[in-house]
Amino acid sequence: MGDTPPPLPGSNKPHLEKLTLGITRILESSPGVTEVAIIEKAPAERHMISSWEQKNDCVMPEDVKNFYLMTNGFHMTWSVKLDDNIIPLGSMTINSISKLTQLNQSSMYSLPNAPTLADLEDDTHEGSEDQPEKPHFDSRNVIFELDSCNGNGKVCLVYKTGKPASAQDTEIWFLDRALYWHFLTDTFTAYYRLLITHLGLPQWQYAFTSYGISPQAKQWFNMYKPITYNTNLLTEETDCFVNKLDPSKVFKSKNKIITPKKKGPVQPTGGQKGASGSSTSKSSSGSGNSIRK
Repeated sequence: MGDTPPPLPGSNKPHLEKLTLGITRILESSPGVTEVAIIEKAPAERHMISSWEQKNDCVMPEDVKNFYLMTNGFHMTWSVKLDDNIIPLGSMTINSISKLTQLNQSSMYSLPNAPTLADLEDDTHEGSEDQPEKPHFDSRNVIFELDSCNGNGKVCLVYKTGKPASAQDTEIWFLDRALYWHFLTDTFTAYYRLLITHLGLPQWQYAFTSYGISPQAKQWFNMYKPITYNTNLLTEETDCFVNKLDPSKVFKSKNKIITPKKKGPVQPTGGQKGASGSSTSKSSSGSGNSIRK
């Protein structure tokens, strides 16, 4: 009964098409893309949302609540076929309510005086007009994990005030592997659009950091440009290590085309050879006579 249902093709059901904003059709029509699949999940019940709010002493934002009332989590994947190998590439995930858990503030190690996330606090990087104040690991903020990003970081729902937390004081932030914060959006709805329109490409969240995506991720971004992707991030400085790949050529059949051999230069006829030979001998004899004279 508790088994995860098998993934469904992206465009099988109208409500799934609506949930993915029609992105499945774009993926399925892209060169080399295969196995576009969504794991269908039942809507969450209202008592599950109420239970989460009571347990965490936080009011869930309305857009997050509406999302869970439509589907209790989201998981969509797609792959590419290179030669005969299928490579998993895109992944879009929103945790279910049961996995929408608070970032662990306890010690990572069962050792005395081991450091916690709160010990990593650095108040030197406060907010500005262009950038909101970064979240804190201590009691000043309440942080919940929306997506583990396949180990590349964490996308988090951040309550800007401590408990009891209000739904109006939430933002979406990206926590990279070095535990630095990067602002993504003001609302969950805006983040969901970013997730879908970036096609779930590997490390796409790093496009919103000061150091950007990795060279390997840039290769995939060049082949499958996100709908909202800022091409200015692929500056001329990076052209030295980014291959300009054409997906329609990469995934072409490798059947060899037999080309006709080129004919060599036309050889002169025998008569021409004789003529040239006689003229050569005449000139040589003439020169000999001049020497004898």
